[in-house]
Amino acid sequence: MDCPFCASNIDEITIRESKTFRAIYNIAPILPGHTLIIPKFHKSSLFDFSNEELSELMLFSKEIVSLLQMCFECEGFNLTLQEKEEAGQTIDHFHWHVIPRQPDDLENPGDWYPELKKSKEELIDSTERPKLSRREMLEMVNKLKSAPFNNNMNPD
Repeated sequence: MDCPFCASNIDEITIRESKTFRAIYNIAPILPGHTLIIPKFHKSSLFDFSNEELSELMLFSKEIVSLLQMCFECEGFNLTLQEKEEAGQTIDHFHWHVIPRQPDDLENPGDWYPELKKSKEELIDSTERPKLSRREMLEMVNKLKSAPFNNNMNPD
């Protein structure tokens, strides 16, 4: 299988992980902090997860959003999922986008999808968006990994 999210070097770009999921920095971020939450094992669809795994996904997502809000000093965020090619999914491995939002980072912040659809280069899962260099990627991952944050899955 030629899945970039199943590659053996995925550990080097992993920011945090839970039992089933890992958070990795997006190699082609739309906005600073753009992170992906992926399962550790190959699954293509939201419907491939058990209810227990979905609960873990939501708790882990909450933790990652909190980490990104702290590191990027923001309160707003987008969570988005492209399920299947018709919805814009370009890698056949479940990946949940977590994007911290800043005031005025987009002209109309509530018009998220229309803003992204203006050109093919701006599509959320476009393979044509500029990619970070290995050095830039590792610097961001190390910054997020070293952030003082309680990695506790407790929902309270």
